[in-house]
Amino acid sequence: MAIERAKEYLKKFGAEDRVLEFEVSSATVELAAQALGCEPARIAKSLTFSGEHPIMIIAAGDAKIDNKKFKEQFSMKAKMLGADEVESLIGHAVGGVCPFGIYEDVEVYLDESLKRFETVFPAAGSSNSAIELTIEELEKFSNSKAWIDVCKGCESL
Repeated sequence: MAIERAKEYLKKFGAEDRVLEFEVSSATVELAAQALGCEPARIAKSLTFSGEHPIMIIAAGDAKIDNKKFKEQFSMKAKMLGADEVESLIGHAVGGVCPFGIYEDVEVYLDESLKRFETVFPAAGSSNSAIELTIEELEKFSNSKAWIDVCKGCESL
């Protein structure tokens, strides 16, 4: 089960017991915000794209990919993985995708849209889970390659 893999991964940071599990779905930004009682922008959503290696971008819940910025960053057009591809290429199913306990070849990036918050809530491997992390913890726990700026439509930083 993917949530167990995420918790096992988080164990090396002593954070596995911080995973929150809900009686309701948290599979979308809106549902996660309702389950947590926070603003949707603080949901750290995982966007997955095809590339030489799968690409995961963690962005604020109110952010959208800016295709021009994406192309400038990655030298290719933004092509999201299909729902049927996500679990086999990333390691978590849609609704619970997170950077914890994923396949080794996935390249994780953090979008600048997250930096306006002290803490954010990424999923934790299932469609009814999340974990609250500081931005510094997210950077450390996600094993991200870099901070990038590939989003639009969110409140200014």
